[in-house]
Amino acid sequence: MPNYRRDRVNEEVQKELSEILRDIKDPRVSKSFVSITGVEVTPDLKYAKVFYSFLGGVSDSDVQKGLESAHGYIRGQIAQRLNLRQTPEFKFIRDTSIEHGAHISSLFKEVENERKEQNKDE
Repeated sequence: MPNYRRDRVNEEVQKELSEILRDIKDPRVSKSFVSITGVEVTPDLKYAKVFYSFLGGVSDSDVQKGLESAHGYIRGQIAQRLNLRQTPEFKFIRDTSIEHGAHISSLFKEVENERKEQNKDE
């Protein structure tokens, strides 16, 4: 499958998954704000890695278990909404890039504050 087609499939699956997650009634998923940050579908469309991040008081393992328990519902909804030859099996992977970026940003702010204090002393 050409890369441009796979990229379009990735984008469509990501868009639909974002909408489907709003309808999930599992409290482990609905109580935390889960957002899909990326999707990578294999060339044969059998499997897809779904990268997600979340905000809320629920632990990572609870959100992971909630997504895995809703796997059948999610896959069925994707099959109905998208016209694909095969509906991929999803593997949910937590995306920590947002947290990592926030941590790096806070480190930069600390260094900047230390420089300002050193300039004041001089």
